[in-house]
Amino acid sequence: MQYSFKEVFGTLVVQKELFDVVAKPLVEDLIHGKNGLLFTYGVTGSGKTHTMTGSPGDGGLLPRCLDMIFNSIGPFQAKRFVFKLDDKNGVDVQCEVDALLERQKRDAMPVLKTPSGTQIDPEFADMINVQEHCKAEEVDEDNVYAVFVSYIEIYNNYIYDLLEEAPFDPIKPKWNNCNTPGRNGDFIPPQSKILREDQNHNMYVAGCTEVEVKSTEEAFEVFWRGQKKRRIANTQLNRESSRSHGVFIIKLAQAPLDADGDNVLQEKEQITLSQLSLVDLAGSERTSRTKAEGNRLREAGNINQSLMTLRTCIEVLRENQMYGINKMVPYRDSKLTHLFKNYFDGEGKVRMIVCVNPKAEDYEESLQVMRFAEMTQEVEVARPVDRPLCGLTPGRRFRNQAFREELSRKLEMRGGPINAEREEQALSEMFLQNFPPLPLCELLDVNDDEALPKLIEVLGKRHKARQMLSEEIAKTSHALMTALQEFDSSVVSKENYMQEKLSEKEKMLAGQKMELERREKKIKTLEYKIEILEKTATIYEEDKRNLQQELESQSQKLQRQASDKRRLEARLQGMVAETTMKWEKECERRVAAKQLEMQNKLWVKDEKLKQLKAIVTEPKNEKPERPSRERDREKPIQRSVSPPPVPNAPPVRLRHRRSRSAGERWVDHKPPSNLPTETVMQPHVPHAITVAAASEKALAKCDKYMLTHQELASDGEIETKLIKGDVFKTRGGGQAVQFTEIETLKQESPTGRKRRSSPSNSDPPGVAADSEWTDVETRCSVAVEMRAGSALGPGYQHHAQPK
Repeated sequence: MQYSFKEVFGTLVVQKELFDVVAKPLVEDLIHGKNGLLFTYGVTGSGKTHTMTGSPGDGGLLPRCLDMIFNSIGPFQAKRFVFKLDDKNGVDVQCEVDALLERQKRDAMPVLKTPSGTQIDPEFADMINVQEHCKAEEVDEDNVYAVFVSYIEIYNNYIYDLLEEAPFDPIKPKWNNCNTPGRNGDFIPPQSKILREDQNHNMYVAGCTEVEVKSTEEAFEVFWRGQKKRRIANTQLNRESSRSHGVFIIKLAQAPLDADGDNVLQEKEQITLSQLSLVDLAGSERTSRTKAEGNRLREAGNINQSLMTLRTCIEVLRENQMYGINKMVPYRDSKLTHLFKNYFDGEGKVRMIVCVNPKAEDYEESLQVMRFAEMTQEVEVARPVDRPLCGLTPGRRFRNQAFREELSRKLEMRGGPINAEREEQALSEMFLQNFPPLPLCELLDVNDDEALPKLIEVLGKRHKARQMLSEEIAKTSHALMTALQEFDSSVVSKENYMQEKLSEKEKMLAGQKMELERREKKIKTLEYKIEILEKTATIYEEDKRNLQQELESQSQKLQRQASDKRRLEARLQGMVAETTMKWEKECERRVAAKQLEMQNKLWVKDEKLKQLKAIVTEPKNEKPERPSRERDREKPIQRSVSPPPVPNAPPVRLRHRRSRSAGERWVDHKPPSNLPTETVMQPHVPHAITVAAASEKALAKCDKYMLTHQELASDGEIETKLIKGDVFKTRGGGQAVQFTEIETLKQESPTGRKRRSSPSNSDPPGVAADSEWTDVETRCSVAVEMRAGSALGPGYQHHAQPK
């Protein structure tokens, strides 16, 4: 894999080279009033904390940034408390007197103060001992500066202040059994901070401790004090793994001097507050490699979630930039991205250092890190314009300083006042120089009359001058006393007026404070509602995506069903056409069979009519003897179903069981292909269920089964067979039929011989006449027997044979 970056540093790079390329431009922007963000990103154990803080003898980016700031603004720093930060991410400026009172008040408070000018802690002394004195170029010398630092951490998506003075043990907090802080006062759990938005729409941590520092040592001592409270833990990949995101914030306040170059300009609009945030991100990790459990597993989940949110925000910004859309960036999904929202929107410069571990085990994680880092280079944000100048003449500070030095030098040359006593002496000398000079008062002779009158005259003049000065002083003092009294009265009235105004302001402030508290509660409620709405919107979006996917799957399913339906319709049409053709052929076959059957029946009727005609037209001159009748009586007639009983013979049990079916239920199976016969004797079973096809439902209700089968005999007649059987239940709950016997119904000629249709035969005449007589006699005798009570139709035999 190959990735491209603006700068690549090898394993042997020194901290100074890295600082000069990456962090130095950010510090210069900070001094010039611009914001900056620098954070280290990489997998766990890749050296992010080492890059930020450094090691003994080789300080990292953070101490080098502090050293460059104080080297650049050292001579121009304001005294403590001249700049005062408010609780709304703003800054105010105070006069020298208010700052002095504030210093005296803070010095009297029993608060743990940062030691300034004392011995440096040897634990981090080597880290801030930077030999290279780096300074920023083009520092505005007419401004005064003040540096404020704060240190926070984002742990499990909660923000904590690492500079709070409450006792804090991050390893073993003293909790009681009720999961609440102990009452011994040794430990108070830290309270998480909330994010707020100031009037310029910049995000800040409300209630965070911000310390004013005056040197690199003091600032790094504050950082080290907070670093000891930061949460670290031992994992499988790193002995001291950071479990939170550390954010060290450096704020630089600057304001111009007045026109004289003596004091700070008391205008809040002219104050510039810039900020540099140094972020040490916790490393992304896979729990399968770190073997994390319990709290470590929860910490790893929150770390990976915040880094994933950072990646998502960068991807959305890149997507908005590439495609020209205005998709909402999910800053609020994580405290990390919410805090630095303004940087991604263009309020400052952002730099990212990607730390890569060359270990083979970190190959997959390193690829993900570098892929994300390379993608962030394609994101461009708008830069803010420079702030307007104050309009004062540059070089005021040095001109005022040169004027003071020149005045002191001239006073020293004239023997001017160096202290208060010499100043009083100079004033007295100037006062005495206004009197007339004393004349020479030497008396050389007793009779000298000029010296004394001159001395008396000069003393008189001096006396008059003194009286005039005394009167002038008295008048001046009286006027001064009057002015002082008037001033005192005006001061008293102004004090009363100010007290009234102050009380009104205090009432107003109390009301505004109550209103502020109410609005803060409302803001918290609205933030909570916004969070709930965002979660609800996320859920609805997820449901929408799921429903869309389900709709797509259902649409695809309907399309498949429609195609299957079309295929089935085509198949059914083919089957219908095939079945129609098949049944047409079957109907043609049945019609042909029916026609053949009707032709056969017609032929039979014709034959019967011919025989009847022959019988009717025969001559009856004499009655012949009937020897054949006696012969027929002597031998058993095969056509009889029940032959006459033989004397002294036992009765024979016939196979015919029609009499036993009176109390039994039968299934009469008559296929639709059978043809009806016009015979007298028809198979009939009472209380039978007639079906066209055998079914399990019909068999379950009956005990007997009968199948009617027809086939064509050898002589061309239709032969009907009745196949009978018993119905049994099977073990599986079904029905089975065991066939027991077959009855055959057959239609044939009475004599078994064909009639002679014409007398032109080769038989002799006697034989022919005898044959004709025998046929007629036989037919008549059979007919007589039929009329005598035979149950069978003409020409039928009843054979009963077992299976």
